[in-house]
Amino acid sequence: MTDRTSNERPSDSASAGRSAPVLDDIAYRILEVLRENGRLSMAALAERIGISRANAYSRVEALLEGGVITGFSASIDPAKAGLSIGAHVFVTVHPQSWPSFRERVREMPEVEYCAVTTGEHDAMLMIRATDVGGVHDFSTGVIAQLPEVRTVVSVVILDEVVRRPYILPTDIPARAPADSLGMTRWTPAPGAREPLPPR
Repeated sequence: MTDRTSNERPSDSASAGRSAPVLDDIAYRILEVLRENGRLSMAALAERIGISRANAYSRVEALLEGGVITGFSASIDPAKAGLSIGAHVFVTVHPQSWPSFRERVREMPEVEYCAVTTGEHDAMLMIRATDVGGVHDFSTGVIAQLPEVRTVVSVVILDEVVRRPYILPTDIPARAPADSLGMTRWTPAPGAREPLPPR
């Protein structure tokens, strides 16, 4: 449907925490339909949404230019592709080491996803491997060997119950506000942890 068929993403992946552009109902519907099938032709997309092909094209282009859609790529089943084991690797990073840590992680092909987090650890990596030995080799032989890293904790994933390409505000149901946090517990950052440097 467009020549942007690679897995283009923002250089830092990360619009997390930043304000999003205001989208209307048609824009959200376009995103819902493309989530089901990113290879849908512009004519088919327009028919599904109930708008003209020209309108669909201009709206998709606007979503691309605005950075809402960051690219198009195939979605696979990792196990069927030969990566039968997934793991979350939680890392604590030495203060002042964030720039080099970020660069090193970006170069690691095993890492599917990496996020800086609050709580006991500084970052969480989602990795894939062909077997449990691959998780061990990565945790102890790769990530733990970085001079930027203080501690590493690996958790093997037994079953991925839900894995969606993305969610939208329109997916979230309206719920009555809770009277209290109930069982929710926020994990504080360690006292010695320094604030993260700006990206």
